[in-house]
Amino acid sequence: MYAVVVSGGKQHRVQTGDLLRIEKIDGEVGQKVTLDEVLLVGGETFKLGMPRVDGAAVTAEIVRQGRAKKILVFHRIRKKRFRKLRGHRQPYTQLKITGITVK
Repeated sequence: MYAVVVSGGKQHRVQTGDLLRIEKIDGEVGQKVTLDEVLLVGGETFKLGMPRVDGAAVTAEIVRQGRAKKILVFHRIRKKRFRKLRGHRQPYTQLKITGITVK
């Protein structure tokens, strides 16, 4: 069984046992989390939501809270001797999917 969930404005296809890296959500390592915005559930039975599947939820456990690799942002205006270099590290939460429930 698999599901398509929305988290942080992005859609993710998940199955039980998958590790998923999403935008940072509040919580500590080991805490259980429920993702309620399920767009689709597939497998033996197929359910498509308009826009969400009623009564469907994905349960997960927080495995890690971290920050991604640094991304360098470089601005330059030619002929003006203007240069600006900035770095950014996006925080993330890594989840382990423990179950998919459909009512």
